[in-house]
Amino acid sequence: MKIKNICCIGAGYVGGPTMSVIAYKNPGICVNVVDIDQKKIDSWNSKNLEKLPVFEPGLAKIIEKTRNINLFFSTDIDKHIGKSEMIFISVNTPTKTSGKGKDYQADLKYVEACAKRIAKNSKSDKIIVEKSTVPVRTSEKIRTILKLNNRKVNFQILSNPEFLSEGTAMRDLEIPDRVIIGGDNTDKGKEAVDLLSNIYSSWVPKENILTTNLWSSELSKLTANAFLAQRISSINSLSELCEKTGADIDELAKAIGMDSRIGNSFLKTSVGFGGSCFKKDILNLVYIARSLKLYKVANYWENILIINEHQRNRFSSKIIDCIIKNSLNNEVLIFGWAFKKNTNDSRESASIYVSANLIDAQIKLRVYDPKILENQILDDLCNLNPSNKNYKNFITPLNDHDEYLVNTNVVVILTEWDEFISYDWKSIYKKMSKPAFIFDGRNILDKKSMESIGFIYIGLGKNG
Repeated sequence: MKIKNICCIGAGYVGGPTMSVIAYKNPGICVNVVDIDQKKIDSWNSKNLEKLPVFEPGLAKIIEKTRNINLFFSTDIDKHIGKSEMIFISVNTPTKTSGKGKDYQADLKYVEACAKRIAKNSKSDKIIVEKSTVPVRTSEKIRTILKLNNRKVNFQILSNPEFLSEGTAMRDLEIPDRVIIGGDNTDKGKEAVDLLSNIYSSWVPKENILTTNLWSSELSKLTANAFLAQRISSINSLSELCEKTGADIDELAKAIGMDSRIGNSFLKTSVGFGGSCFKKDILNLVYIARSLKLYKVANYWENILIINEHQRNRFSSKIIDCIIKNSLNNEVLIFGWAFKKNTNDSRESASIYVSANLIDAQIKLRVYDPKILENQILDDLCNLNPSNKNYKNFITPLNDHDEYLVNTNVVVILTEWDEFISYDWKSIYKKMSKPAFIFDGRNILDKKSMESIGFIYIGLGKNG
């Protein structure tokens, strides 16, 4: 088999960027990204590259070089399934909201729907690649669906988890730490693994391509995210200890990070992690462990989420207590809604939870984020608690960070956008009501500099 056509089902944060790089590095392969969402496909096809549905530094340049050359976006799913030798499944796998495994287990309904659609439209042998984050042994479920619905075609299932970090996704794709490909230990399985390896080896050094069995590959994604989240919760738990003892979390993190056995990555304290993966993957890991009666293992990993929620709540309480204690205006200006800088993704952002806590305390919010649209901010809050109809009365999205400063005593930083550091904070201070407080949920501003201006600065893991 030779790979001439690739179909990727799912045009989201993983499918779009990943396929753009595969197309760019493999000009001899025709790559079709398909999705049922016409609006999303129209955005990918927009002449205005600033309107792409995914914001990632460097993505627009790759799209410009490949789109309508060997990279195409459409809703014609069945056609491209039929003509492709390799099909990537890159659809959402949210946490179940009902039934067995509710609030923990990954919901595979979209993956299963893809498998049924692939079976229905396949007349020649196909290699199916799991790109979505899935529980271990999901490939068995896909294989069963394919066999039940199409016994005439030979399907090979591969696991190829993504390890993209939003904000640096293009760098992660072009210079990956590793590419993991899991497949069956059969002649056909090994051939499929080699074919996918050859696609990646057009730009990834072969020593960085790791081949495993299916189960190891599927589990690697969940455990990688769990380990990263663990580090964040670990340093965040220590930030509270620093505040009580007089230690400084930044100095502590530097001391820890200089140990070569530990390293300095993911040791920056914050108001808590967000994004579409960490919480979902840990919940899935907890569910798998509990289903196997590994209760202590499950409890260990679940505590990472407990610390994350605690960090958000205690930061919210700091703001609420400050407003009450000092009889301040109950209008707060929030800088940042995205879950991290350099992305327009706000899924599971700490901003959503902190804002909900403040609104519950009857505090009105003005929100500015350089990449998040007004409807997204409102939708995020409403999705958090659909029964609460009052969110819209308490939140006002802003087009500029300089709005509504006059009646504001409190500025809260919840995303580490670089532009926030470069603001004219002297000018901001002059316009604000006094006393003027900064609650820095990312510790991106210099405490001494802010205090020299006149601000009362409250960071995380810093005494006083």
